[in-house]
Amino acid sequence: MPLMKLHLLDATYELFRAHFGRPPRNAPDGTPIAAVHGLLETVLGLLRESETTHLAAATDKVVVSFRNDMYDGYKTGEGIEPELLAQFPIAERGLRAMGVVTWEMVEFEADDALATGALKYADDFDQIVIATPDKDCAQCVIDDFVVMLDRRRQVVMDEAGVWEKFGVGPISIPDYLALVGDAADGIPGVPAWGAKSASALLAEYTRLDQIPADESHWSISVRGAARLAASLRENIQDALLFRELTTLRRDVPLMETPDELRWRGAKRSEFEALCDEFGFGELKTRPHVWQD
Repeated sequence: MPLMKLHLLDATYELFRAHFGRPPRNAPDGTPIAAVHGLLETVLGLLRESETTHLAAATDKVVVSFRNDMYDGYKTGEGIEPELLAQFPIAERGLRAMGVVTWEMVEFEADDALATGALKYADDFDQIVIATPDKDCAQCVIDDFVVMLDRRRQVVMDEAGVWEKFGVGPISIPDYLALVGDAADGIPGVPAWGAKSASALLAEYTRLDQIPADESHWSISVRGAARLAASLRENIQDALLFRELTTLRRDVPLMETPDELRWRGAKRSEFEALCDEFGFGELKTRPHVWQD
């Protein structure tokens, strides 16, 4: 009997990927629409795979979140092209027209919805597949039960894969990102710390606040230990804040029952109307199941 899987799609990532990876495309009225077209095309492909029976997609309806109130340096929409931002509501409309449960994040971020979904529905599925390459989501991985899927490279990452890639387990990912930084989210990291030092110490102590303040008490030898320890002592409050920022929330209010996540087909009238409006004629017949 095949495994019953829940696919959780990072639609924000897919929009960005399509925007930067596809040739320009405009709707009949001249509106740039390549990102939406790419997203819908790739989701239609995902839905054609036999194991895709239950699916939810998460988007960042707005770029800012509660994290911006915690840290002024956290990412904003600054620098994102207006033509890409304008496609988010169209993308959400398109996903809903395809019959895909869509979680549109305002206070939280899309990654928080993915993390919450992986926890909320853990007892209802044989496997949960978080379809994103975003390293933040590596903290959600559990054995080979909750895994990450990089759809561009067709690579699945389980818990062993997290260890191989980062040198730490999923529980340590927020600490790792706090120490080394995450430029995409505006996290500067702790001075002097890099990937090798962070993975070595966290593999030994798991959490950054469990690393002894005095390097002479470290149970492993790390190059530049005195400098690393001094930097962590001086910046411990920032490090703890960065860890809080990089820790995904698991309490997003998701209302759907497991059965409501089952994909039952596209909504014919809505989807065809959207395709006509934006010039997606070649997509009109792509859904292989219709609700009406």
